[in-house]
Amino acid sequence: MFRVGDKIVHPMHGAGVIDSIVQKKVNGVVREYYILKLPVGGMLVMIPTENSEEIGVRPVIPGEEADRIIAAMPGIEVDMTPNWNRRYRENMLRLKSGDLLEVARVVKGLMLRDEERGLSTGERKMLHSAKQILISEIVLSQNASYEDVEARINTALA
Repeated sequence: MFRVGDKIVHPMHGAGVIDSIVQKKVNGVVREYYILKLPVGGMLVMIPTENSEEIGVRPVIPGEEADRIIAAMPGIEVDMTPNWNRRYRENMLRLKSGDLLEVARVVKGLMLRDEERGLSTGERKMLHSAKQILISEIVLSQNASYEDVEARINTALA
């Protein structure tokens, strides 16, 4: 169970801070929800407390771990199938895993593909989303600015 003020990560929305814990009635059932405030765009996400673990909600990684992930990015092996459908599904599974290194793999793979051949609209949206997830967690784990983290990632991938 997390508390108000905890920094947590939702696999598909990225990192944020628990703003409050509320009870809401949804479809006739009263449940408790974490209200997660995301720093990027100020979006609020409601996460049911009872199955947050199943969804993949977890605490933000420590700052040293974030440094290790950025340092590992240049060496990440990317093998992307030429089949668009399979590639999209594989990348979606990587994002849903909640593993920041897998998210970095998606970012790197799609950035390389964009340079070589360009991306479809769906993959462009996925790249944007994956970058947001990656950057938001590192920003919170290291109390850094969004721009600083984005620049460090772009340098690591250059």
